[in-house]
Amino acid sequence: MKIEQLNCFNLQFITHFNDKYSYLDSARLALEGGCKWVQLRMKDASDEEFESVANEVLPLCRQHDAVFLVDDRVELCKKLGADGVHLGKNDMHPADARQILGPDFIIGGTCNTYDDVLRVKDAVDYIGCGPFRYTTTKKNLAPVLGLKGYTDIVWQMRCEGINLPIVAIGGITCDDIPEILNTGVNGIALSGTILNAENPVDETKKILDAIYMSPTRAYLRGDVNEDI
Repeated sequence: MKIEQLNCFNLQFITHFNDKYSYLDSARLALEGGCKWVQLRMKDASDEEFESVANEVLPLCRQHDAVFLVDDRVELCKKLGADGVHLGKNDMHPADARQILGPDFIIGGTCNTYDDVLRVKDAVDYIGCGPFRYTTTKKNLAPVLGLKGYTDIVWQMRCEGINLPIVAIGGITCDDIPEILNTGVNGIALSGTILNAENPVDETKKILDAIYMSPTRAYLRGDVNEDI
């Protein structure tokens, strides 16, 4: 089941809130737009607040046949029956989380450098790599990577035979997607780009179309000639 889940993570939505929408609203809107991966991220919330929202987001994900991840809270991940957890560089080490969760849960780890990849590679199922550019949706932002940063990390991983999927994150817009995917990353993670759009559902659909129609994905599907 985990392999099937990892094969569908073109777009991961990370919950956020604004003046119009709550964390729950944000997840619902992304799911209605066709997103199949939702990460519930509520850094400043108590465990009780987090669990309350998670108990509403989880059934929504199940209704939409979507993967449900929680941010950071490993014990809650297990208690809730989520599909997995995403761990930042200052959170529990993924190896310790694996000891708690076992092999059947998805574990993602945040990386900003190739050294970060080496630190977590044996314990994670995918890497969240960024930021692509400056973003206001995350505190204590790491140095931005840009296209060259992704290209360098992907190249180093391939040279060393590290085949973990990579999700690009951080200030990404729909227009950035073709070039980012061309670096070799496997998926895109978004938050404010979707939630702050005039119509978040339509924006999610637009982003999924951009991922599907990107030259890199078209080549992998065999929709274009090899010399394109």
